[in-house]
Amino acid sequence: MGGEGYTCLLSGDCNKLYITCWGCDKVISFDTRSQNITGWIPVGDNPNDICSTHNGKYLFVSNANDNSVSVISVDQNRVIEVLNSALYPDAPSGSTPNSIALSDDEKMLYIANADNNCLAVFDVSTPGISKSKGFIPTGWYPTCVRVIKDRIFITNGKGLTSKANPNGPNPTNKRDDVVYQKGTKKKIKVQYIGGLFTGTLQAISTPTSEQLSIYSQAVYKNTRYSKEKEMLTTGEKGNSIPSRVGDQSPIKYVFYVIKENRTYDQVLGDIPEGNGDPNLVLFGKNITPNLHALAKQFVLLDNFYVDGEVSADGHNWSMGAYATDYLEKNWPTSYGGRGGTYPGEASIEIANNKNGFLWDYCKRFGVSYRTYGEFISDSDTPNIPSLKDHFCHNYSGFDLSVRDTLRLGMWKHDFDSLYSAGQIPRFSSIRFGNDHTAGLKLGSPTPFASAADNDLAVGLFIEYLSKSPIWNESAIFILEDDAQNGPDHVDAHRSPAYVAGGFVKQGFVDHTMYSTSSILRTMELILGLPPMSQYDASAEPLWRCFEQSASHPPFRSLPNIVDLNLKNTVVNKLSQMSEKFNFNKEDRVPDEEFNVILWGAVHGINSHYPAPVHSAFFSAGNDEDKD
Repeated sequence: MGGEGYTCLLSGDCNKLYITCWGCDKVISFDTRSQNITGWIPVGDNPNDICSTHNGKYLFVSNANDNSVSVISVDQNRVIEVLNSALYPDAPSGSTPNSIALSDDEKMLYIANADNNCLAVFDVSTPGISKSKGFIPTGWYPTCVRVIKDRIFITNGKGLTSKANPNGPNPTNKRDDVVYQKGTKKKIKVQYIGGLFTGTLQAISTPTSEQLSIYSQAVYKNTRYSKEKEMLTTGEKGNSIPSRVGDQSPIKYVFYVIKENRTYDQVLGDIPEGNGDPNLVLFGKNITPNLHALAKQFVLLDNFYVDGEVSADGHNWSMGAYATDYLEKNWPTSYGGRGGTYPGEASIEIANNKNGFLWDYCKRFGVSYRTYGEFISDSDTPNIPSLKDHFCHNYSGFDLSVRDTLRLGMWKHDFDSLYSAGQIPRFSSIRFGNDHTAGLKLGSPTPFASAADNDLAVGLFIEYLSKSPIWNESAIFILEDDAQNGPDHVDAHRSPAYVAGGFVKQGFVDHTMYSTSSILRTMELILGLPPMSQYDASAEPLWRCFEQSASHPPFRSLPNIVDLNLKNTVVNKLSQMSEKFNFNKEDRVPDEEFNVILWGAVHGINSHYPAPVHSAFFSAGNDEDKD
């Protein structure tokens, strides 16, 4: 039947308990007298909150992954109506209804759309023929709505804005969980990105029809997604990136490289042409010469932001342009040590996107595909069914003891075999994750050696493709799955991203605001795939980075400057901290402490760790807005 119960509701006579089954897409009926399950009613995907009319005849259940609410007749024991809470009909996942409430007179139903940052309002005075009345804007990620008399109360899970954390981790303190308040000797708790999303409580009066109309207009204005953008996006005539889904691209092969946990300033902050802060650089051009060469010779993206915050949601964002309500609500407890297991990378089925990930879309639309390490478990088995027979068995997944340059050799062997057989897949996902580093753990490669190994592997990868016969038919996209709260003077989500290929411009600086979903949207347009969620459907593709013809010369990789054999040998406070961490899987270490260690490894144990910045801005969809 499945599991992961979400919440329950007791009937008026207390004889029945209705349970929403998050993981089995059903409402379970439980007899409180016999203590037995007496039946279940199928509803939508990821059902969560539930409410009922006072007489108990009707139940309302919100389905997060379906953008819907199921209306159940208790007498008929079935769903009699489905309410679409999205702003547009047939919208893909991305509204995420996760809470519902009836007005006191039971005429209006309020639905919290977490990812649209609004309430959907329906007239349900006659269940079965309900009518949409409009939308009400809320704060960031509304997670609960309740009505008391003429007041609507909304809790917003992520509050109103991202925040700066000037009192970030400081490695000079004797304790790791406190810092000195700037300019004083007062000790305060470390400000960690996972704790900066302080929720808010919003209270509004029940709106009149006129007010609801104004509210609805505001919601549509605030939401970038529209049905028109789903199939037709911005671009230019003749560009190698089509602007319409299904139009042909001269690019045939897409290579998608996913790395681990760096901000823009940590790597590229020393490039003068970009918006960087050299004082925050950890792995500059002497450590990552190839990444710098890629940014210089192809395109420098200095306004790119990851959609995820940690690897648990970051890898799902990187492959699916969405984080489900299960994932959003469970990674904070898992990462905070308050229970639960790692929910990302399809390790738990309920956390997966309803219609799957990019590989599933490739399979659905007849696009050949293959993965190298991404979404492959430690036991060399795929985490999702669509990857069966579509992955390289000899490719090592996340394992910091295996060099990325060794992984490159594994990929090259497989690539050469596929090329000889004329079976190069149109889409390949490749995981090079050693820029994560093992900190100062004794006996492990130093952070410099790990970053240099990753850099060399990426450089050799691009060079090999650039000298292959398919170079002028290929596009390569490289990003970090998340930025992990590292220092960056713009925002802790800003991250390095790279584009390469025969059609990519030379020496171009692009200040356009892009995100993880933008890269997914670009790859989808090349491959002729529709968007997977409202996020990639509305994301700005990277067409500005591409030419109409393939003229970019082959890339020549640069040798590593740092000795890849360097090991951590010094015993100090930071190495002792590193010894306590679990590096067997990404994000098993507390990132605020880990970034302190990396900073101390580069700048000295007594250096002051700079506070990451969290900015309040978003892309409004204006093609001319590049700030």
